Formats: sequence, C-alpha cells, structure tokens
Amino acid sequence: MPELLHLAVLAGAGFLAGAVNGVAGGGSLISFPALLALGYPPLTANVTSALSTLPGYAGGLAGYRAELAQVRGRVPRLAAASVGGAACGSAVLLIAPAEHFASVVPFLVLVSVVALAAQGMVARRLARARAAGGGFGLLAAQFAVSVYGGYFAAGLGVMMLAVLGAFLAEDLHRLNALKGALSLVVGSVSALCFAAFGPVQWLPVAVMSLAGLAGGRGGVVLARRVSPGALRQLIIVVGLILSVALFLR
Repeated sequence: MPELLHLAVLAGAGFLAGAVNGVAGGGSLISFPALLALGYPPLTANVTSALSTLPGYAGGLAGYRAELAQVRGRVPRLAAASVGGAACGSAVLLIAPAEHFASVVPFLVLVSVVALAAQGMVARRLARARAAGGGFGLLAAQFAVSVYGGYFAAGLGVMMLAVLGAFLAEDLHRLNALKGALSLVVGSVSALCFAAFGPVQWLPVAVMSLAGLAGGRGGVVLARRVSPGALRQLIIVVGLILSVALFLR
C-alpha cells in the first residue's frame, strides 16, 4: 500500500475511533481491525491501538466536564480498582503466547456487547446495590472490566458502560463521563506497560492519536444530540457489527 494511502487509512481510523469513544466507547473496535488490515500482527495491532486511542479518551472527557463534576465523588475508588485491573490484564497479555490472544479476541468483543444488551435486566436484579451506590460489587466488577481492558482495549467502553449502568442510578451522559474518566485510567496504565514491554509501532500511534483527539471531541457533540435510548441502541448495533467482523476475519 502506498505510504500516503497507508497514512490516510491510519488517520481516518483514528478519527472514527476517537468519535466512537466520545459517543459510547468501543473505538478500538475500529482502530484494531484497521491495523490488522494494514498487515500488522494481532498482538502488535492491539498494543498499538491501545496507545493510539488514549488521546481520544482525553478529548471525549473534555467534552463531558460538566457531567464529570456531578459524579467525581465516585472516581477515586473506581480509579484505584481500574489501576489494579489494568495492570493485571496488561501483564497477562505480554506474558501469554500471542496465538492465545488472537483466538479469544472475537469472544471478548461479543461478551462486551451482550453485557450492554442485558444491562436493563441486570440492573433490576441489582437494585439494592444501585441504591447503595454500587458498594463492593461495583468495585469488583470494575476491577474485572479493567483486567479485560488491560488485556484487550477493544470494547472496553461498551463493557464498562454496561457495568456502571447496572450498579449506578445515573443519567446515561453522566455514566458516559464516568466511563470516560475510568477508561482514561485503564488506557494510561496499559500504555505505560505496552510502551515499556510491548511491540508498539510508533508511527501509527502518532497519526491515529492526533486524529483520535479531534474525533473524540466531535463524538461528544454527537452524543449530546442523541437520546439516551437511541444512544444505547447505537452502541449495541455498532458492537454487534464489529464483533461479527472479527469472527469472520
């Protein structure tokens, strides 16, 4: 592929990934397949995608400043659980054989989409935990989701939004703000691990990061114009399409 076309694909994928992260999460489900299509091995594509989508989280979070202020009291404990989980997940990814990673990716994506689709049913069963602000159950679930995010960033936002929505009685936009902050924590921990020990390709990281920063801010603008119900359906549909694509890859 000519170099300019290669760069254009990276920039386009980075922008779209940032926008999707700003709307609902799951931007790595765009950047990761794009890197695979450009010929990068699965493990390399995963760690490179994880680093490249990090600025998009920051851009999306900037657009949710007002909503984040309303839930900031929940951030410290959830962030601590996120740090521990992301470190564990990243360590497993870097230590385990690369072929194991390639074989489980489609299943991980599908699980994240199913979790969001079942959010309403799970929330009803956890009404007591919701009334208590989540409690230990929320911290344990956030730790588990962060392990997933440290291992495979694609679909992290979708699964995290499902967990937060199941335990917390908050407006979807405030949940999106909280998800954005915690995704940034998970992404930062993973980025440090991958930058030090992973097979990162830095040119794609640079191109996709800059494009993703712009896309993240634009995605929040779109999210504010979509009703909460429609936003949730959009997340589910996008996740299903991309998970099927990974199964067929």
